[in-house]
Amino acid sequence: MSRTGKFAVAAALAVFAAACSKPIAVDAIQLGRSLNVDQSVAAQATTFKPNDTIYVSALNSSRGNGVIAVKWYYGSQFLSEREKTVKFQGAGATSFNLQSASGFPEGDYSVEVFADGVSVGKRTFNVRR
Repeated sequence: MSRTGKFAVAAALAVFAAACSKPIAVDAIQLGRSLNVDQSVAAQATTFKPNDTIYVSALNSSRGNGVIAVKWYYGSQFLSEREKTVKFQGAGATSFNLQSASGFPEGDYSVEVFADGVSVGKRTFNVRR
């Protein structure tokens, strides 16, 4: 194959790859105490006990790839940040959890979800005995 032909094939493959990759879009955010097999939240909740594990799940309805991240807060105090690189061929869910070995203090909390560095939503919840 000629040098021009190889370049044309490489260019076509690059265009095809770019067309196949789509940024990840988060369509819904769920909070709860447990997850389903598909990583979605089993039963949504906004009030938790101090020893509960708190799950957040970011749902997407179509294919896409990118980085999903979460930031957890206790009031305005930053607690934790996590991220996952994801690639979905269709609908999917990306889950994260927050737990405390000594139990969470009572109060108001929030989790903010990001897709490729852009905030896509925030959910508030509280911890009560």
